[in-house]
Amino acid sequence: MRSLLKQFIDAFEDRTGLIAFFDSLAKHPVPPDTGWWYVFGSATAVAFVIQVVTGMALATSYISSTGEAYDALTFITTRALFGNLLRGMHYFGASAMVLLVGIHMGQVFLMGCYKYPREFNWLTGAVLLILTIGMGFTGQLLRWDQNAVWSVVVAAEQSARVPVLGPYVAHFLLAGRTLGGATLSRFFAFHVFFIPAIIFAFIAVHLYLVFHDGISEPPKPGEVVDPNTYHSRYEALLDRSGVPFWPDAAWRDAVACALVVFAIVALAMIFGPPALDAPPDPSMLAKDPAPDWYLLWYYGALALIPRGLTNPFIILAPALGLGSLFVVPLFNRGERHPARRPWAVAAVITIVMMILTLWIEAKRAPWSPDFAAKLLPANVIASTEPDVNRGAALFHAKGCEFCHEVEGYGGRRGPNLSDVGDRLTHADIVIRILNGGNNMPAFASALKPTDIDALVAFLESRKTR
Repeated sequence: MRSLLKQFIDAFEDRTGLIAFFDSLAKHPVPPDTGWWYVFGSATAVAFVIQVVTGMALATSYISSTGEAYDALTFITTRALFGNLLRGMHYFGASAMVLLVGIHMGQVFLMGCYKYPREFNWLTGAVLLILTIGMGFTGQLLRWDQNAVWSVVVAAEQSARVPVLGPYVAHFLLAGRTLGGATLSRFFAFHVFFIPAIIFAFIAVHLYLVFHDGISEPPKPGEVVDPNTYHSRYEALLDRSGVPFWPDAAWRDAVACALVVFAIVALAMIFGPPALDAPPDPSMLAKDPAPDWYLLWYYGALALIPRGLTNPFIILAPALGLGSLFVVPLFNRGERHPARRPWAVAAVITIVMMILTLWIEAKRAPWSPDFAAKLLPANVIASTEPDVNRGAALFHAKGCEFCHEVEGYGGRRGPNLSDVGDRLTHADIVIRILNGGNNMPAFASALKPTDIDALVAFLESRKTR
């Protein structure tokens, strides 16, 4: 039996050469003392593998149809074998992937690992960061709940404000003029097929470049990058004190990857997947369209900037952010050690603090709708008129109370309506309900005439007493 197995292995190696190939990769020399800062690339790759495996499992039960997607996810979460665990792992795996790729990019930038001859390593990593965010964005819509649907509507609306190309980008996102079944199918295809395929391709190129250029040695103060001497100095370092990647350096990657898998499984078991919101209802903005946590900071920035600057911010902020990523390799010489590059340290600290501050503000901001708002109590409605009471119920049921305060109840994102009956005429109230305005959706196609009459009656009753 052992002889037969050896014959098979020898024949396999004779035809493929894969054993010798992977053996050479494992023994590839790397600089000494690479340390734990170098494990984040491998940890990110493992998080992506978890996404692929759990995504394939979830896809066997998911139905990419507007009429069945929500029920399919409910089935996966509540009834399918290990469905709740798989959804939790997929969610926390996405979070881990975004967090780890961000840390990896920050570590590479701080240690100057993007400098000559590794400029293309940085560029492929920047593309992988963008693709990772794209995976998260497209995956959110597949939940097909109220929040997911309106998040894409808002994203399309923002995209449409880009000069010249905006309408075409919005049309591409929605797969048409409005959000519907074609939108869900397009997002499913990109999330499951196109983006993962591109990620695999860029990971392959990224790893090839890592082996081609070698793992960057830990930076030392006073040691500068000079293209004329770098290769000879690097080769001399490997000849003098280089160690094989496996096991001398790779054991840290193995430990880090195991910790990532353990953390994702543990979080999925303890907290489970994010709860599904209500099924999508085009007649009611029942959920403030907020993205998942890794894009929530941008949502906070959009809400905090002055209204007149929204369009320029939507256009310029992503352009500057992406542009800065791709111009970093132009600064490819000089010192690499963070102690000799205070501007690099300051840039990373500023970016991290900005994102953290905006994220916290977006989580607790008073302009965020109050989805815990309850139906107005009878003493606030203070009327025996049937239309007024029915209008108060509609005011809550249609989500108006989430954004508008009445006598201390409700949200504060929109104007306070406690005395709207004093400020607006009957016609003004009707026009605003039908046409919407600013961030308020139009309800002309979502309400019956009798509903509008009831809402108007309730709002007209909101007067100072």
